[in-house]
Amino acid sequence: MAAYEPSLHDDATPLARAAEHTMLAREGRRTGPALPRPRETRVFVVANQKGGVGKTTSTVNVAAALAQLGQKVLVVDLDPQGNASTALNIEHRRGVASTYDALVDDAPLEEVAVACPDVAGLMVVPATIDLAGAEIELVSVVAREGRLRKAIHGHPLVGSLEEIGDERIDYVLIDCPPSLGLLTLNALVAGDEMMIPIQAEYYALEGLGQLLETVDMVRKHLNPELSVSTILITMYDARTRLAAGVASEVREHFGEQVLRTNIPRSVRVSEAPSYAQTVMTYDPGSPGALSYLEAAREIATKAVAV
Repeated sequence: MAAYEPSLHDDATPLARAAEHTMLAREGRRTGPALPRPRETRVFVVANQKGGVGKTTSTVNVAAALAQLGQKVLVVDLDPQGNASTALNIEHRRGVASTYDALVDDAPLEEVAVACPDVAGLMVVPATIDLAGAEIELVSVVAREGRLRKAIHGHPLVGSLEEIGDERIDYVLIDCPPSLGLLTLNALVAGDEMMIPIQAEYYALEGLGQLLETVDMVRKHLNPELSVSTILITMYDARTRLAAGVASEVREHFGEQVLRTNIPRSVRVSEAPSYAQTVMTYDPGSPGALSYLEAAREIATKAVAV
């Protein structure tokens, strides 16, 4: 399977798509129409308890790609390491207003969100190291698992396009820590949809069973609307039979939930965060950037799984 599917123009060559995206990323010039906006804000939880699968990388790059495709996007960094904040060039030293303030101190989300300096239409709620203590501090709080949902749905720009207008946030992407603790539980209760990045390697499905069991538990007791709508295959190496085999197995298992676009293993994708960027602005013509752009387009156009 190719790393990315045809773009806005079916007859566009890979070189033409790369040039188009480079122009879009660097000059903000769009050569095709923006994607239609959803009727309601779509809240995605990006989670996988297995580390190193491209969870944060996928969160920030899909978010940046959606914004470049004309959507208004909010990233909520829920990982105390703050890697998503780093990649989006957002300050997240101790003392900065963050998701900790929203979860523990009821700070309005719109007051702790800041604009990504590199991508128009993208806002970020950063995570600081203070968030590491939130798990303990929330233990004794009433309805502790619903704190993030309350914060997100209390945002004045979250809701329907008809009620809010053009400034409405189209997508909220929550980047979870690589564990199934209280922070991830808050995200699962807050979300309507779930995106699970799966690495195209032998241990891809390891731990996924426990994650899906947790999702079922949350669906039964706390959030019946939660849907695993999107599975994204990452670190795909088309040269190996192993990657193709894993991708085939995942597609056989999950069907239409799996995006057609695979994210290739890429040095440029890995390098970008060290420059406080996503690959979407660091090297917009690279295969990794084009793949994330197509993954974002798929997410925006595919029907939500029931």
